Amino acid sequence: MRARGPMPRTILISFRSEKLRALIGKTLTEVAAMRGEDEVETVLNLILEDRSRISAVFFLMNEDNIKTILRRPWVSLGSDGPSLAPEGVFLKSETHPRSYGNFARLLGRYVREEKIISLQEAIRRLTSLPATNLGLNQRGFLKEGMFADVVVFDPTAIADQATYEKPHQYAVGMKHVFVNGAQVLRDGEHTGAKPGRALWGPGKTAKKE
Repeated sequence: MRARGPMPRTILISFRSEKLRALIGKTLTEVAAMRGEDEVETVLNLILEDRSRISAVFFLMNEDNIKTILRRPWVSLGSDGPSLAPEGVFLKSETHPRSYGNFARLLGRYVREEKIISLQEAIRRLTSLPATNLGLNQRGFLKEGMFADVVVFDPTAIADQATYEKPHQYAVGMKHVFVNGAQVLRDGEHTGAKPGRALWGPGKTAKKE
């Protein structure tokens, strides 16, 4: 079984096995060359050796497509990146930069620098639009009767810092964050408060008695 072509832009970022963690941060092409295998053989062998799924970063998106999509008023923003911290067990693997900088990148690069959409429109795409789409009651709007989820940031400084080479880097420009009315970020520092809770949309069904 042969690979159709080299995949130099596939970066391996997480293994469960300690003996494979030396490969974290290397490209699939580099690891295949180290092992004297093609990329498909390397993928299959690594999965067998790790006895688990392997996390990787793939470079599949086109920058022009991103800008075109952002200009569509019905497009809301989200992220499937996990919540991490640049310390402790989180440093045992790498991650995609979006885990630290997804929303800051929108506000810094595409709003402030490239002016693809306005700041007001970006805020709508990050708050009321996804909350409405997901049916999250009393969320997504800053008005009386809503849960007090509030973010205060500096629009002139907000920016992502995470890169593919060094993904464990917090974004900058975030000042204060309130979750359910409790302040969890004050002057860029965590307060220790943990008032968050799971949000259920209309797909949740009541438990049977």
